[in-house]
Amino acid sequence: MRARAKLGFWPLVASTYFMVSGGPYGLEELVRLGYGTALFALVVTPWVWSVPTALMVGELAGAIPAEGGYYAWVRRALGPFWGFQEAWLSLVASVFDMAIYPTLFALYLGRLVPSWSQGGAGIAAAALVIAASAVWNIRGAASVGRGSIALGGLLLAPFAALVAFALARGAGTAGGAVAHAAPTPGILDGVLVAMWNYMGWDNASTIAAEVDRPESTYPRAVIATVTLVTFTYVLPVFAMRFAGVDPGSWTTGSWVDAARQIGGNVMAVGVAAGGMLCGLGMFNALLLSYSRVPAALADDGHLPRWLARRARGSRAPWGSIVACSVAYAACLGIGFSHLVALDVVLYGASLLLEFVALVVLRVREPGLARPFRVPGGTVAATLLGIPPAAILAVASWACLDERVGPIPSLAIGAVLVALGPILYRIGGARVVAHGR
Repeated sequence: MRARAKLGFWPLVASTYFMVSGGPYGLEELVRLGYGTALFALVVTPWVWSVPTALMVGELAGAIPAEGGYYAWVRRALGPFWGFQEAWLSLVASVFDMAIYPTLFALYLGRLVPSWSQGGAGIAAAALVIAASAVWNIRGAASVGRGSIALGGLLLAPFAALVAFALARGAGTAGGAVAHAAPTPGILDGVLVAMWNYMGWDNASTIAAEVDRPESTYPRAVIATVTLVTFTYVLPVFAMRFAGVDPGSWTTGSWVDAARQIGGNVMAVGVAAGGMLCGLGMFNALLLSYSRVPAALADDGHLPRWLARRARGSRAPWGSIVACSVAYAACLGIGFSHLVALDVVLYGASLLLEFVALVVLRVREPGLARPFRVPGGTVAATLLGIPPAAILAVASWACLDERVGPIPSLAIGAVLVALGPILYRIGGARVVAHGR
């Protein structure tokens, strides 16, 4: 039997890129706060949020290249209870995240053909993205990785042209006035949006069993992707400032308007098409990541066994892929895009557990093979989690007034966190029933 294909370095970089970024799309709300705020947030946030996370993921993914990734790390370091909480927090955060990307596809489709993004047609277009991604994922991780390389090239090509036009034509190309930087509250809001655009570095860890030589591939791929994401965020925003595009009225989709100002209708169509590819590529890559978590939980007896059923040939967990796709499709049209703060806080809580696992494994298993180590010993590994924890505290403070209807967002987050131990009890009964 022929061995199934695994992800190499570049497919893993491309997949991780879509799990985290998907290009400059999604930065519009940040740009609206002013170019000074946007560039400050985009340059500073990676150093306190992305780089520490990338180093942590590089060590743990190389040392424990197991399916389920962060779930397996926390379970090994802290036991099954905390492993389950890690998986629960990640999956709950995904619910507030995943419905955005098919909706983004429909939004940019509407920039080309307005009637196709309205009402039932928009929901149908988003549902088609989910169905196509499910089929694509069942073909296996290697197929998603190769596709991500192609989608990434097609997505970034219009932005490369946009940046080249803006810089070549000189300052003030678009004829707009550049707004001054926003005051301090705007900077806090900007950091929150930047965190959302820079989070997800641990997502690729869930497919470690499907990566070629994960011990060496993961650290190199994650660091390379941090550089790529930062570059593809900062350069287009700087180019818009240089060209004099007014940021004051930016909303989701305004990259198309900026492209039309600078390069005309052809460039605008290219950027709109790139936005569709962004929605497809991000959903496709994140479905690859998130679907492995219920499969790993099912293998450990916490969830029904059918969630771990594998497709022939690719060995992709088709049961989990289908279940996740149905759950995300059910959320279409709810409008979770205003829940960025809640998404960041839930994801951040799971991330802090991973930093704890990093330190605990350093202490308890000093002899564990670590092809890549966070430099500086256990003390440095301990200090590594402080910057992400600090910026997470700032994010929580910034969203104190955020509400979903009459209910504070943080209250909803607290309830969801509290559900984790209850569900573990239910899952624990299942484990006992299966004799595990």
